[in-house]
Amino acid sequence: MGSEQLLLLTIGLVAGVVGGLLGVGGSIIMIPAMTLLLGPRQHLYQGAAMMVNFFVVLPAFYHHRKIKAVLEPIVKPMVPFAAIGVVIGVWLSCGEWFRGDRQIYLTKVFGCFLVYEVGYNLYRLMSNRRLPEMDEAAAKALPVWKVALTVGLPTGLVGGLLGVGGGVVAVPLQQLILRVPLNRAIANSAATIIPLSVIGATFKNLENAAAGMPFRSALHLALLLAPTAILGGYLGARLTHVVPRRALRIAFIVFMSYAAVMLIRK
Repeated sequence: MGSEQLLLLTIGLVAGVVGGLLGVGGSIIMIPAMTLLLGPRQHLYQGAAMMVNFFVVLPAFYHHRKIKAVLEPIVKPMVPFAAIGVVIGVWLSCGEWFRGDRQIYLTKVFGCFLVYEVGYNLYRLMSNRRLPEMDEAAAKALPVWKVALTVGLPTGLVGGLLGVGGGVVAVPLQQLILRVPLNRAIANSAATIIPLSVIGATFKNLENAAAGMPFRSALHLALLLAPTAILGGYLGARLTHVVPRRALRIAFIVFMSYAAVMLIRK
């Protein structure tokens, strides 16, 4: 097995564990890791990572649904607006301003987004506040427009623009705006990412193919990332309710800080 294949298998495993654990799909790990280790090919990595996201969150979603952690009154209005957002996001990412040599600016945008992720996780690390439990009745009482426009649409938009699952936006927005507790927000995010990843990956790879980037290149990466990502996603989902979250956040912050600095400097 070559060194690149071994790297991709390792990236897939780490991305799967983190994605399953936090309900974020795994792209937040895969894209910066591939960029740093294999070179800046942002559009290719997005096309591959969006395919793998589906396989990362599928076992996670199965586990969350099994223990009845998913709040369907929140997920149902999130999905259609997230789908609209991801199509718009992909269209923006494939515009002339991010094509060819200018895709390095998309890398820098991703780096700036990681700065936001670091800041949010530092805030959560220092905060001891825990949101009260939310049941189906409380979820049904939330205004549908609020769920759709303030969580669903931004989730899809950022996911499509940066090639991420969208959970990196969906989880904090559910907490900040809808007051959904973390474990429920993670479960809802995983449920939303399943259709979102299919739509986003399809549209992104069609756009890449139209720009002269063969689909087989993204598929090759996805096939190497997916096996260990599936395993990692399953393990991550099982750990969601037992792992010391503080230790996880610290490790996540360290990696994201390093990746953000390196991507912005490119």
